Amino acid sequence: MVSFKLASLLTCAASSVLGLPSALIPRQSITTSTTGTNNGYYYSVYIEENSGATYTNGAAGEYTLTWTSAAVDVVAGKGWSTGSDRTITYSATDFTPNGDSLLSVYGWTTDPLHEYYIIETYGSYNPGSQGQHVGTVTSDGSTYDIYTNTRTNAPSIQGTQTFVQFLSIRQNKRTSGTVTTANHFNAWAKLGLQLGTFNYQIMAIEGYESSGSATVTVS
Repeated sequence: MVSFKLASLLTCAASSVLGLPSALIPRQSITTSTTGTNNGYYYSVYIEENSGATYTNGAAGEYTLTWTSAAVDVVAGKGWSTGSDRTITYSATDFTPNGDSLLSVYGWTTDPLHEYYIIETYGSYNPGSQGQHVGTVTSDGSTYDIYTNTRTNAPSIQGTQTFVQFLSIRQNKRTSGTVTTANHFNAWAKLGLQLGTFNYQIMAIEGYESSGSATVTVS
């Protein structure tokens, strides 16, 4: 989970099916770590044990994820290859986690290297528990608690590194709505938490030694 073990994601080229109408192309089930593009969106899938989870791309910004504790840590979602202060609309249908899990806007920046979360809901474990509470921000109908957490010699998109995570955690949990990311980024900056150059940005589900399923749509 957030404090946790995020390994750097593998990159692979997605195969294409030529000459068939899109409605006839079967939805591909992904069961190992990978990244790619689908229907104009970027997706990223990390499955620590490369088993125990299945990610399936749907139409436009939709995806479905099911996972079990056999995956150990799974982080998967759909969004954009380059992050920004965009406003993100999402809906998570049948989000049914059992144990340690969360639903969030998730991404990375480089120079400096940071991992960030805007967490909309979570399961049995509060993702801020191992971090330092540094403030709050009010956005999109709720107060969010802001935390930082230093990860030492931890996996990242640049291999094993030491970096600081930034987290906004919504007090009034929800599974659909709009996230005005600029409000969080600006609040972080006022606290001296400066993001770097945006890498990918997705609406992600993360599960750690837990199980569950959901269908998520992002735009």
